[in-house]
Amino acid sequence: MSRFLFIGSDDSFEEKLRLAVAGGLPGDVARVSSSTAMREAQQLLSLVADNRPEVIILGPDLVTEDALRLAMVLDVQFPGLSVVLVAETTPELVLQAMRSGVRDVMSPLADIPSIRILLERAGHVFASRYRSGSQGTMPPSELGLVIGVFSPKGGVGKTTIATNLAVGLGKVAPMNVVIVDLDLQFGDVASGLYLNPEHTMTDAVSNSASQDSMVLKAFLTVHPANIYALCAPRDPVSADLITADQITHVLQQLTAQFKYVIVDTGPGLTEHTLAALEQCTDAVWVAGMDVSSVRSLRTGLDVLRKLELTPENRHVVLNFADAKSGLSVQDIEASLAAPIDIAIPRSKALSYSTNRGIPVLQDDAKDPATKSLKALVQRFDPKTKEKRRKQHRRAVVQ
Repeated sequence: MSRFLFIGSDDSFEEKLRLAVAGGLPGDVARVSSSTAMREAQQLLSLVADNRPEVIILGPDLVTEDALRLAMVLDVQFPGLSVVLVAETTPELVLQAMRSGVRDVMSPLADIPSIRILLERAGHVFASRYRSGSQGTMPPSELGLVIGVFSPKGGVGKTTIATNLAVGLGKVAPMNVVIVDLDLQFGDVASGLYLNPEHTMTDAVSNSASQDSMVLKAFLTVHPANIYALCAPRDPVSADLITADQITHVLQQLTAQFKYVIVDTGPGLTEHTLAALEQCTDAVWVAGMDVSSVRSLRTGLDVLRKLELTPENRHVVLNFADAKSGLSVQDIEASLAAPIDIAIPRSKALSYSTNRGIPVLQDDAKDPATKSLKALVQRFDPKTKEKRRKQHRRAVVQ
């Protein structure tokens, strides 16, 4: 039994494929020639049924129309499989491919490390589908969590926390996590994850994406940590053209597609932030360990309580925690009228990772901040969520 099945007759690409798998992926590669696959389709389906590969790669020598037709048949017959198309990517082809059941499109010129990452991602998707029995979209009764990361005041580390939370949850649910940058004017999710997105929120709210969730998914950017990102517009002026209703619709679409939707909001309580709050199942409230940050968060919480926009589940995070700051956890809890759930210590490693664009949970750096961020991730992990004590345990600041 081979984990990967290559359908094609391009010897040079097959060689790159085998080298990519041999370089660190479990399993091996089987091959069926293009002519055999097209001429004896029934025999191919029997081969797939008997051997049950996880990932099928449709080679670059296949005619695009034939490849898409074959992908559609495979998706209907074996909905759990991950099908990868090797072809020159264009927005039109990506849309056609996703509608035909293709999981990802790979350039024929892709290098071996890129091929390895894409195959690993496709394998994770297969495993996720196999475990859940899902075919990509969650039933209405099992919509994903929408986790908003909020603070009325800027500079408290929301984006760092949001990106690490997304990366951490990507290990819990590979390829079932998307992070949305709602700081539409000056968002930093792209730089925080070292991404250069081809598409942004501007594309996600377009008519084509709003009417078809498959189109929306094509506008997301894939990150090596097995998560997706919907980044802020490149031009801050574009933010004025995006309405709160459009944000609401995008989040509803993503909630039906992903197990976890992480929303990194901008500072203040803008109309976009308020729209996101209405969709959130969980809110991560972030405060720094300084008087102005704590007061801002307290004021913001008071406003939201009056507006009845406080999500059901609350997680209060104290960032840049330092016992020598002149404030104690008890002082901050008294001011917020809420317990501190997670305290993230001031950390050089955290600052360094943010500047590199590689979250500490992706790098798995050994640092006290890593431990705190993992504790935050565990609050949303079903395996540890139920075991967590219901009563509050005061965070310890060292």
